[in-house]
Amino acid sequence: MKPIAHIENDLHTKFGVPRQSGLVEDLESRIVFEPEYRQPEALRGLEGFSHIWLLWDFSEAHRPTWSPTVRPPRLGGNRRMGVFATRSPFRPNPIGLSSVRIKRIELHTPQGPVIHVAGADLMDGTPILDIKPYLPFTDCHPDATGGFTDETRQQEPLQVEIPTELAHQLTPRQVDALREILANDPRPHYQDDPDREYGMEYAGRDIKFKVNNNRVEILYTTN
Repeated sequence: MKPIAHIENDLHTKFGVPRQSGLVEDLESRIVFEPEYRQPEALRGLEGFSHIWLLWDFSEAHRPTWSPTVRPPRLGGNRRMGVFATRSPFRPNPIGLSSVRIKRIELHTPQGPVIHVAGADLMDGTPILDIKPYLPFTDCHPDATGGFTDETRQQEPLQVEIPTELAHQLTPRQVDALREILANDPRPHYQDDPDREYGMEYAGRDIKFKVNNNRVEILYTTN
């Protein structure tokens, strides 16, 4: 297989990328096709769908070997689960699957057709292997159970206040997306040190923050 497209967004490093698709609806991304696939007719009919599935390459997690068990961060990093019972990037074939919402489709741009989507959990530049329409009559399962994740979901989002100085450097959409990313707590689940400083790159800025008493304190940012 070879990539048909790649994604472009404000998340240039792995830290801060939402753990699942759909968690940060305000995070917008662009799907830009590789030159060979920049054909508008390949998207004919897609405008009638609200969501799509993205199959993509865990390009930053390639390894020469694989393990039948992994340590999910959601379980504190100290319990092992079968790799096929998790969404770990360290798999026999490093393929990711995400459901995202289509915001709009531009068929004729300098980069060819571009799909604007919301809620992606992919890092900027991630290769996309395929795109398929989301079919609600068969893909939606309201009675589904989530295994061990049902017991470990974060109950309350973190409280986040974006400093005025930083907000003035971003667009309103970027501010909302950053607030959602931090509210969903990008830290590993097994880390809860109120004195520890964390950093993430977002929209070309290095953002440092701490978390104390369920509240995110943004310390400073640099370009």
